Amino acid sequence: MSTHGADIAREAQQLDTTQRPAVDEAPYRRALIVANPIAGRGKGAEAARELEEGLRQLGVPTAVQLTRTRGDAQEMVASCDPEVDLVVAVGGDGTLREVLEGLNDAEVPVGILPLGTANVLAHELGLPRDVHATLEILAEKHTRKVDVATVNGELSFMVTGVGVDAMTVREVERSRRGPITKFSYFGPVLRTLSRYRAPRLKVEVDGEGLPEEYGLVLVSNTINYGGLLNLDAETRLDDGRFEVYLFRAQTIWALLAYGLRGLLGRLPGGLGELRRARSVKITAAEPVPYQIDGDYRGETPLDITVSDCPVRLLVPRPR
Repeated sequence: MSTHGADIAREAQQLDTTQRPAVDEAPYRRALIVANPIAGRGKGAEAARELEEGLRQLGVPTAVQLTRTRGDAQEMVASCDPEVDLVVAVGGDGTLREVLEGLNDAEVPVGILPLGTANVLAHELGLPRDVHATLEILAEKHTRKVDVATVNGELSFMVTGVGVDAMTVREVERSRRGPITKFSYFGPVLRTLSRYRAPRLKVEVDGEGLPEEYGLVLVSNTINYGGLLNLDAETRLDDGRFEVYLFRAQTIWALLAYGLRGLLGRLPGGLGELRRARSVKITAAEPVPYQIDGDYRGETPLDITVSDCPVRLLVPRPR
């Protein structure tokens, strides 16, 4: 393990054990909070410390770990004390994805304090951005199962996109200088559209090769994409399948039509095809970019498989 990795492992196990109430008094044995310090316009670290203090008041020995670079959150969770039975992600969708990817046991509940740009899944689950409301959710211990998938070996819990969206995300990351806001996408979208050439994607769904070629494919487990586009309202987070949206997208005008439909109605809405599947394979004669949950991750081919082990997220108890 690298020096940086060893430091993370040591820090993750430095839990305050001064408060040792009876087992039945505390909702958890130990907690690990993993926070992106620049999330929430630089308030991620402060929010994590407030959560830590709140959990200690509940009698839960708690450690806070602050990420410094991509991959830290996954490593922190993967190397945490085996006694940890609560992990909390403080940050955006990227932080949450790394936390989920680092879990050694999918039964360990994960809490979320959403401080990112989009926070798509947190919005769908009705999760608050407030520390005190989040503490109430953690204390109640009410969970909801959410399906995840592996995409070329990496975890996805929201949307994997192949085509123009991934081209845009790649452009955003190339020009990134600090935290990303929704305005960060304006220039990259224009540059991507100005040189857009439709991909020719071949798709296999649950072992069935589809005869058509597509210019844009979304493999999703949410009813909203990027905080903007509305997807199929009948999507279920825990049905063991992801929704596969297939669009031909041969021209910029077609892409704009998809965008308008997603903003004003729901996709696919007659502009494409929708299938539900446990496995998806996507190939192309020429490499095509893909993104996973908003992060550029590479180029085709893709092999996507829904996991048999959904994760457990802490959510508000139904009233």
